[in-house]
Amino acid sequence: MAVSNPTKFLPIRVRSVRSEPLDIALLSPFGISGGAQEAANNALVRLELEDGTVGYGEAAPFPAYNGETQEAALAALAAGAAGIEGREASDCEALAAEFRRRGGHASGSAQCAFEMALLDALGRRERLPLWRWFGGGCGELETDMTITTGSPSEAADAARDIRRRGIRLIKVKVGGRAGVAADLARVRAISEAAPDSPLVLDANAGLSRADAGALARGLRDQGVTPALLEQWLAKDDLAGMRALHEETGWTVAADEAVTCASDALRVAAEGAAQVINIKLMKAGILEALQVAAAARSAGLGLMIGGNVESILAMTVSACFASGLGGFVHADLDTPLFLATNPFSGGYALTGGRISVAHIAAGHGVVPRAAAENGPDALG
Repeated sequence: MAVSNPTKFLPIRVRSVRSEPLDIALLSPFGISGGAQEAANNALVRLELEDGTVGYGEAAPFPAYNGETQEAALAALAAGAAGIEGREASDCEALAAEFRRRGGHASGSAQCAFEMALLDALGRRERLPLWRWFGGGCGELETDMTITTGSPSEAADAARDIRRRGIRLIKVKVGGRAGVAADLARVRAISEAAPDSPLVLDANAGLSRADAGALARGLRDQGVTPALLEQWLAKDDLAGMRALHEETGWTVAADEAVTCASDALRVAAEGAAQVINIKLMKAGILEALQVAAAARSAGLGLMIGGNVESILAMTVSACFASGLGGFVHADLDTPLFLATNPFSGGYALTGGRISVAHIAAGHGVVPRAAAENGPDALG
């Protein structure tokens, strides 16, 4: 399935591709059912075109999510970049395929970072913002904010803080080691602290069928109707996902179950979900376009999400979703969890509303070091 996009870039070659670790402290550990991440241990990519235009990309591996590590992403970036210098940059699909063949197949986040830097450089060169390249939709989204694993009192405090920020939608991580009773206590505390907030309950494939059933019954007893059940069950348990929707009547989203377009079509064929959570870090930007096209062809709703990412990668996801349009859910909040922001530019956030309409070229994000010391500074 070819990427359908009306905008073609003018011919130009790649001069260089460099990468380095990007380590950003978190305000507190980001916990999901598979474990907690203490810091964003990511990677930064700098791609330069032969005319001196520079683009930047970010890889955000998340070991607790899919086992991918910073070390693996950096190795894939080094392997994938070998032989890219001097190649034609404007044929994005061909260059992305070459990068994947050389090393990107080993790391979805590395593939994403390379494609991100490539598209950013091409967009900057032609003064084309990525949100327009993706389709030029409305340029805005409404994001949720996540409450990670923790105690009921911590969850209630987090919910109140989210509402003070002006964010309406709350995502809750469930399915941790503490068990169903602890999840129910946390959801109850959140509902009491923010009674008018729609709740997305995300288990990151961490619930068994039995625990999923118990959690659903407990939520009904509490009078809670979630806006979305995001990947409660194991990624290959499509029959269980279908049964969960049929038994509860609630909307189910597939996340870990969908990495590529064929996965989306299989989920649709099995009736396993009604929404697909697209994350650019799973397999890269161009594959994400294919996933979106497949989901739409099958009548599935679209969600945009991410790993523990800085404003750089999150802005690209915002450009992707707002440019394509039609995304019914957005989870692009992780810059709010970072202790520092090493970048300039990026999406504008007002309450829960994200806008990229002000971005004039590429994704509009640069490392502060490059902004202060010139584009040769990587990070």
